[in-house]
Amino acid sequence: MTKSELIQRLAERNPHLYQRDVERIVSTIFDEIAAALARGDRVELRGFGAFSVKQRDARTGRNPRTGDSVSVAAKAVPYFKTGKQLRDLLNAG
Repeated sequence: MTKSELIQRLAERNPHLYQRDVERIVSTIFDEIAAALARGDRVELRGFGAFSVKQRDARTGRNPRTGDSVSVAAKAVPYFKTGKQLRDLLNAG
């Protein structure tokens, strides 16, 4: 599902809201999650899951084409862990 499909479905389920308002709401939620992760905070949505940031250490990698050693800098990567309700829903049946 893409962001535009999500907006469309929410607009269909909430006919009392304008589609542009639904789009603004969805964008605001995603922006706030991204801002919290950028600050290093953890975002938990009960029943759905938790977003957090993990740090990857610097390491020496390999260029697959030439086989040369390449240094890879340390970096932060987003991480998502599913909540129990979501896991149960996916594994039901």
